[in-house]
Amino acid sequence: MRISLRRFIYLLLLAVLAFTLTSACSRNINYSITSPKQLREDCQVVQHAMGKTCIPRHPQQVVTLWMATFRSTLALGTKPIATAWYAGDSFPEHLQDKADGVENIGFQPNLERILLLKPDLILSTTRFKNIYKQLSDIAPTVVLDNPSPPPPWQKHLEDVAKVLDKELESKQLIKDYWQRIEQLKQALGDRRLQMQVSVATVDRTYGIYTYGIKHPTGALLNDVGLQRPPAQSGVFFTKDRISQENLSDIDGDVLFLSYREEEAGKKAIERLQKDPLWQKLNVVQRNRVYLVDSAHWYAFDILAMNAVIDDLFKYLVN
Repeated sequence: MRISLRRFIYLLLLAVLAFTLTSACSRNINYSITSPKQLREDCQVVQHAMGKTCIPRHPQQVVTLWMATFRSTLALGTKPIATAWYAGDSFPEHLQDKADGVENIGFQPNLERILLLKPDLILSTTRFKNIYKQLSDIAPTVVLDNPSPPPPWQKHLEDVAKVLDKELESKQLIKDYWQRIEQLKQALGDRRLQMQVSVATVDRTYGIYTYGIKHPTGALLNDVGLQRPPAQSGVFFTKDRISQENLSDIDGDVLFLSYREEEAGKKAIERLQKDPLWQKLNVVQRNRVYLVDSAHWYAFDILAMNAVIDDLFKYLVN
């Protein structure tokens, strides 16, 4: 049977439209042509920093583009298939048993690698809003707010939980956090009210920096009721580039010291320890300097906060 050219074009357009309707819920949908019934059955609409996206109700192939998002997703019981992390670096030690099989797609996400992974959901942040369109062409993409400095870890956990429909789990994780804080308070007793706890990190770019109450670690120490040295007791996120002449800013009864960038950080620590002014610090003379991992002391998520609490138990209680 012969079909006119006009009718052939009409049928072709119908086929294209049908395909668009079928695939709409696997991408950023066109709400004007997607029925409410389809939205209820196939996916849920999520409002985020770049608009609205229809995402699977139970995503199985999740890719995260910020380590805090990765760890929050893990804590909520969903294991991503890949996450952005420093290319060539292994995942932090406290995540080793949880991150088996998770692919590292590099600190600047590799779009080709993400495409090959065939995710059904990408959890991005406003840091990567310039590639939102490309990410959305690969899979439904939700862009979570990531200002500078970052939001409190509880806020980010709740944002991730809302996307994954895991709000009860996030409430339980926060409740468990406060229970651990209370346990640590009891274990420390009144010592926590007199003990000055200093926290500092050595970094090739920013030199030596300390943590204020706006940083998640500083907020945690405040939750416990631990005292901070005068130079670290203000309302700030971090103070960087502390000069050698001001090393007394990191003095205290206890110093938790870490470094970033493996080889460069180690060398910077070695240089610091040879400095005569370092040797004069009370905390050094009392041998109360503890080298800890910046992968969780500088981080912004519940798994990191629990790892910090573990360190506080290890060095201040046990």
